[in-house]
Amino acid sequence: MRRVEHIMGLPISLRIDAADSDGGDADGGDPTGGAAVAADRVFTWLREVDARFSPFIADSEVSRLGRGELEPHELSRDLVEVLDLCEEYRVASGGAFQVRLPGRGLDPCAMVKGWAVQRAAELLLAEGVTTFCLNAGGDVVSAGRPWRVGVRHPEQADRLCAVLEITDGAVATSGRYERGDHILDGRTGRPATGLLSLTVVAPSLTEADATATAAFAMGADGIDWAAAREGCEVFAVDAERRVFRTSGFPVAA
Repeated sequence: MRRVEHIMGLPISLRIDAADSDGGDADGGDPTGGAAVAADRVFTWLREVDARFSPFIADSEVSRLGRGELEPHELSRDLVEVLDLCEEYRVASGGAFQVRLPGRGLDPCAMVKGWAVQRAAELLLAEGVTTFCLNAGGDVVSAGRPWRVGVRHPEQADRLCAVLEITDGAVATSGRYERGDHILDGRTGRPATGLLSLTVVAPSLTEADATATAAFAMGADGIDWAAAREGCEVFAVDAERRVFRTSGFPVAA
């Protein structure tokens, strides 16, 4: 089963393999019913996250917090969790990862996407779906079997730098090729420099996406920082077009 929706400003696709596409009833109901129900719940969750956490929606929880309309005790558990993760990565990156920048207000999008899609993957597992690939604008979490994931060339849209093989894990890439200089170094408030792209493979998409974003914001120093984080493997292209890859980066045979 395959399904694609446009949520959080990007295409999100879900593929569930046939082994999990049962759930039809004994009277000959739709054999893909179980997967369809699980997919419905995934996309409902992601739409809910967008409505609650987008800084571009005036009445979202994040927007209301940013305007000072909510007290700490009024925040949802989910937003508290996201903000705690943002603080963890802010400290770990020496301030390069930052969701409160002057002139931009509160914007936790750099954390929300990976966190939300990882939660969606956990929802699938809870529904008994064990073999799937969930792709949010090129950041992927997968389970059940080896899945091949391409890492786009940072300067040539029709080429790949590498092809990975991911089983029960996640991969995320940060770069400037899709949205320009949208990643800022929180220490300076200016666009991050030193890297063209940086890809992280980690056990969860929460870790992979946040680590890739923080490392990219740090510039060239972010490569070693990301590689030193437990469970993370890294592939990076710096501003001089040099390629760096950790020994455990799961390149497909």
